[in-house]
Amino acid sequence: MDSIFFYKSGRIFYTDTGEGQCVVLIHGYLETSEVWTRFAKRLSSEFRVITFDLPGHGRSDLQEEVTSMELIADILSALIENLGIKKVFVMGHSLGGYATLAFADLYPDKVFGYCLFHSQPFADTSETIDKRMKEISLVSEGKKEQFSPANITRMYADKNRDKFTDSIKLSMKIASTIPGEAIVSVLKGMMARPSRVAVMESGKLPCLWILGAKDNYINHVTIQSMVQLPSNCKVVILEESGHMGFIEEEKTSSGILSLFLKGLERLS
Repeated sequence: MDSIFFYKSGRIFYTDTGEGQCVVLIHGYLETSEVWTRFAKRLSSEFRVITFDLPGHGRSDLQEEVTSMELIADILSALIENLGIKKVFVMGHSLGGYATLAFADLYPDKVFGYCLFHSQPFADTSETIDKRMKEISLVSEGKKEQFSPANITRMYADKNRDKFTDSIKLSMKIASTIPGEAIVSVLKGMMARPSRVAVMESGKLPCLWILGAKDNYINHVTIQSMVQLPSNCKVVILEESGHMGFIEEEKTSSGILSLFLKGLERLS
């Protein structure tokens, strides 16, 4: 079901399908909730699945000049309250993972577990900030096409690009619909975010960490060595995926999530 709710002065678009434990999927950079369509449909045969467009993306209105991870967390909190849901499992892709950790940090009583999907808990490095600043400059000059197609193509494992030509085209189409001011807003939000490695290492909430063996953005070996993982954090490496495992290995990754959630259900 496609719906709208109002947060502050703007609309937030969301979808709500299925029944059972509630799983919220948060999309990443240069994406909208549309990227979750197939994955959400598969999950909704077992769970209640909610997706939403970040401010300024898809059918959601831009809220603030900086779309901080805290703002996204606040929107999600308001959304589930609006739906009468007490606790959710949150799964965030890339940028969505940063927002997921913010939600777990700010609203721990509303989370029974979370998943970082091709994401990580650290603040931006100086090198990443430089890259984001260059992208802000290009967007401000109306030249987002100079980086967004290459960024999207790079999200897929090199060997998967021919296989997922249609998905890459769809991702590029989605990115082309996102207004420049919304792109700049989330870039600023990502640059401003703090490290939340302490949230992950605390072990207060069960965590599933899914990484891609062929990810061009995150080296799964290096990033794991930087986190002291608690016993309730499960790490899974998708051997055939780049940065888009929910597309590149849709059935496998949805099965991994399903098993993790059912394990949490048995423990509750």
